[in-house]
Amino acid sequence: MAQDYDYDLVVIGSGPGGYVAAIRAAQLGLATAVVEKDPKLGGTCLHRGCIPTKALLHTAALLDEVRRAADFGVAVGQAELDLGKAHAYKDRVVTKNAKGIEFLFRKNKIDSLHGRGRLAGPHRVEVTAADGTRAVSARYVLIATGSVPRELPFAPTDGERVVSSDHLLELDRLPASIAVLGAGAVGCEFASIYASFGSRVTLIEMLPRLLPLEDEEVSKELLRAFDKRGIACRTGARLTAVEPRDGGLRLTLEQDGTEPEALDAEMLLVAVGRAPVSADLGLEELGVEIERGYVKVGPTMQTAVPHVYAIGDVVDTPWLAHVASHEGILAVEHMAGREVRPIDYDRVPSCTYCDPEVASVGLSEAQARQRGYDVATGTFPLTALGKAAILGKTAGFVKVVRETRYDELLGVHIIGAHATDLIAEACVALQVESTTEELFRTMHAHPTLSEAVMEAAHAAVGHAIHV
Repeated sequence: MAQDYDYDLVVIGSGPGGYVAAIRAAQLGLATAVVEKDPKLGGTCLHRGCIPTKALLHTAALLDEVRRAADFGVAVGQAELDLGKAHAYKDRVVTKNAKGIEFLFRKNKIDSLHGRGRLAGPHRVEVTAADGTRAVSARYVLIATGSVPRELPFAPTDGERVVSSDHLLELDRLPASIAVLGAGAVGCEFASIYASFGSRVTLIEMLPRLLPLEDEEVSKELLRAFDKRGIACRTGARLTAVEPRDGGLRLTLEQDGTEPEALDAEMLLVAVGRAPVSADLGLEELGVEIERGYVKVGPTMQTAVPHVYAIGDVVDTPWLAHVASHEGILAVEHMAGREVRPIDYDRVPSCTYCDPEVASVGLSEAQARQRGYDVATGTFPLTALGKAAILGKTAGFVKVVRETRYDELLGVHIIGAHATDLIAEACVALQVESTTEELFRTMHAHPTLSEAVMEAAHAAVGHAIHV
């Protein structure tokens, strides 16, 4: 490209959207720099989100596994949580991944600029750090600044009693009881972690069911599983007041048609979503449109200002690391003049890593009916699966949603052991526009958990084999 700029591309933010975009841009021959305000590369996903949370979930799963070891003929002592060592393990995982990103930047000759970045002119990015401000010029700018946990006006987080997910990832004590507000992926994952760790957990959700974005049958199954684990679930409940009490908090919950309920807990986790980081980036001064805090983009992630793109949580698409990564690749390939295909957000996999795991891709049964499809479904319970019995993890099922005219596969929904790994097969099937018959005629190895996907496809066309 032309040599009139310091860089062909400056990316603001080094999360899974920003750093992946930077690597792809460098592969395409663009001189690239990434601006990051945190001391290490990787963004929220690596340091305060996906990776550390899943590390703690692995610790929780090991605790539960050891507690059940006698069921499999293994005699061990009593399993106990060492929270300090759990955090040390989590931190090692995070550090290893951060160093991996640093290596990839060196390999691809990407410059890392430490500080807070903002646009100070059409092609000018200012980077402000503790030691001062510097400016660089760029032909293209990619905004990948991510998001932060949303706050409640009547219950601001303090890091002690009212906490965000960021706080819990560094918490050095185990609360005797914790209330979790919000039963989306973050809320369900932390409810699962702390139930395994030994806290008394209450999960509060304003909407009628857990994981409201998932298929309704999946939500019902998760509620049954959480009830069995001793996680108290209050769905259709609004938190209206939070009062400090000796040693904890008193929460007031309201449900339609009932008297307000008082709930005491040592700690409250606020997990009601995230807010985009779009303020004070110099965007609106350039003519970039922002709506409800989100940067408005077109199908190639381009803003109203042609040389400015935006991806990830700062745009109004699903708050998922893999979405940000794919958007980043799309954006820089468009900058480089490559032929690109806009993302089909119906094919975004969704994963929740609680116990049992939940994963889905494509349309739910309700969504398919709303779009006018003639819908048929098939469900296969893990209780009928040999590998699930071997693992001692028979809770859950696989559900296949299809349309009947052309046998198009519309969606796959999984709840149960290793659901977040099993969903990959369904992602490929949707991407290649597989029919349901093609899915069930694909030979699956026995005994495996993946057989449940094939069995559910059989069920969707009316001839389930093992139920």
